[in-house]
Amino acid sequence: MHISELSLTNFRIYRHLEVNLPLGHLILVGSNAQGKTSLLEAVHYLAGANSPHKGSHRQLLHWLAMQEDPQPHLRICAEVVLKNETRKVDIRLQIDKNGKDREPRMTKHVFVDGLKMNVSSLSGVVNVVMFLPQNMVLVEGSPRDRRNYLDTTISQVDSVYANAVRDYAKILTQRNALLKKLQERQDTMLEELEFWDEQLCEKGSVVVARRARALSEIQDYATNIHSELTNDSEYLQLKYYPSFDLNQSQDNQLTLGLDESFAGTTVSADEMVALMKDNIVKLRKDEKRRGMTLVGPHRDDFRFEVSGIDLSLFGSRGQGRTGVLALKLAEMEWMRDRSGEWPILLLDEVLAELDLQRRKDLLQRVHEAEQVIMTTTDLDMIPEQSQARACIWNVARGTLLSAS
Repeated sequence: MHISELSLTNFRIYRHLEVNLPLGHLILVGSNAQGKTSLLEAVHYLAGANSPHKGSHRQLLHWLAMQEDPQPHLRICAEVVLKNETRKVDIRLQIDKNGKDREPRMTKHVFVDGLKMNVSSLSGVVNVVMFLPQNMVLVEGSPRDRRNYLDTTISQVDSVYANAVRDYAKILTQRNALLKKLQERQDTMLEELEFWDEQLCEKGSVVVARRARALSEIQDYATNIHSELTNDSEYLQLKYYPSFDLNQSQDNQLTLGLDESFAGTTVSADEMVALMKDNIVKLRKDEKRRGMTLVGPHRDDFRFEVSGIDLSLFGSRGQGRTGVLALKLAEMEWMRDRSGEWPILLLDEVLAELDLQRRKDLLQRVHEAEQVIMTTTDLDMIPEQSQARACIWNVARGTLLSAS
């Protein structure tokens, strides 16, 4: 898989850009704030219509578009070449500035091969794995950071999961709004709440099961990669913790919290729905009191454990970097084997974060990928052998120029 043509309109620093991207390795060289990361972000956006960076979608728009255009918009278009076909992806964001007394409204439109689709239809069209210095948040950050990682990764190759996550988010919003009303109206509207319980458990069980299965599959790759990176001195496990215990204790009670991890292989779909419902019933009073849903994949987490040590609690910075590198390399191989296509690999200034051996390990493993785009402020960070087989472009103020 690779992108042959990329067109940007009002995206970050790029007012207008039309570029043919080469196969193989492309190195973008330039100072900070010149447009290197924005180009990678645009490619990433094609995979799921979301940014790898925190912030609102409005921040993606070129500042002149917001100031000068009566209907500010951005557009990302690409021609994606797969093994057996070529697809066209077109994503548009429109800002409605009409109405002085209300916040501007943003609308998003996705077109695949000229047909208007929902965001989940991007699954399998563009697959991307992005390496960022901020990836350490997967070890050091919040459960939400790790959930977002799973959602972004799995949705690229699993349309059922992508739809379930989207539907679950809508159901959760409705159910939380109802719980807030119940804080004031006591036991009225319980039938409506039970309806949302059914919907929440149906979609939530799909999300939990597919997350657990995907993480278990990724771990198979990550454990072997991590072993190689540490010369067999450490053993990496990725443990998924749902917000409710899927294993019943001897007294037939269920416990909550990060007591037991879940691999997704021992509980059927129907059993998971039933267990989730059971937990919701048990927590009904607490949910009504707090006005929020306390059970479901929106409260799940996963952890890195190296030789039995939770890296978020006791691991060193170096162990964390190695664990994250193993995870991202595993994600790449997992996605390739699931889809039958190499994902597009985006490396944003990550070499500066790695020691010399880790740089060599990373570049060696991505060597066979069909398209790799990496950024650097210092070309000397990249080994000469890697430079020799790559196209090198200089980036300055949103302008791309070949260095040859």
